[in-house]
Amino acid sequence: MATIGTKSYDAVVAQKVAFLGLGVMGLPMAGHLARAGHDVTVYNRTPAKAQAWAAEFHGHHAPTPREAVAGAQIVFACVGNDDDLRSIVLGPDGAFSGMAPGAVFVDHTTASADVARELYAQAKELGLNFVDAPVSGGQAGAVNGVLTVMCGGEQAVFDAIKPVAQSFGRAVTLVGPPGAGQLAKMVNQICIAGIVQGLSEAVAFGQAADLDMKLVLDVISKGAAQSWQMENRGGTMVDDKFEFGFAVDWMRKDLGLVLAEARNNGARVPVTALVDQFYGDVQKMGGGRWDTSSLVKRLRD
Repeated sequence: MATIGTKSYDAVVAQKVAFLGLGVMGLPMAGHLARAGHDVTVYNRTPAKAQAWAAEFHGHHAPTPREAVAGAQIVFACVGNDDDLRSIVLGPDGAFSGMAPGAVFVDHTTASADVARELYAQAKELGLNFVDAPVSGGQAGAVNGVLTVMCGGEQAVFDAIKPVAQSFGRAVTLVGPPGAGQLAKMVNQICIAGIVQGLSEAVAFGQAADLDMKLVLDVISKGAAQSWQMENRGGTMVDDKFEFGFAVDWMRKDLGLVLAEARNNGARVPVTALVDQFYGDVQKMGGGRWDTSSLVKRLRD
């Protein structure tokens, strides 16, 4: 089943919480909440996964989002996209129908800023609170409880959820009003897209020049070219290994959100648009589930 890192937790008042969505990110995030001492009930579209999580982490599971959130002070969620999010929030079996007045819904899905604002408005009408809080750090960050969490919402609501979110987050920051968390995540993905493409070109160039690229990367990582991608993915790119980390399919979904938002706000993102096309090439090569550093393969093959 799940494995989570050996994180130490700050002492906080235990709360009754729910977690909706036990994918590669949500499952360990929910585990950290339980290990930190919170009373956690989980929901997952595949019930067996929720049952196994509850057995491992001594928590509870429920068959619907509505039942999972009953009595919860904070409801966390991490699902696939806007439609998945609406499906667990809205409707007679959705989270909003079962949450108590004043409870907070914290959404860790990487989704659109529009859906964040939409659900914030609906929550307010129901006497609930909503924070959009996408994360960065990948599966390893979730397993080790060191995610970066970018939040959009109201200050008082953020202050209430921050100590609990720190169970799985190293940096939990309010970056602006509702929707701002999602916009900050888009900024994050723009940066990553450009960095990975530059690193891919550097690795392919160096290999074409018959350089020892692991040695070269070790040298230049001590200078201005250093990046997380170089430190953590450079060597595996040289070795042509891409079977871990954040998948190309997920990155294309995220970059699609960026490009749609850019059309709305007038921002110019030509490099991001180009890298999105390059990831499309990787998908055509059969690499939809390869790590995003697989961009280098289209320069070799």
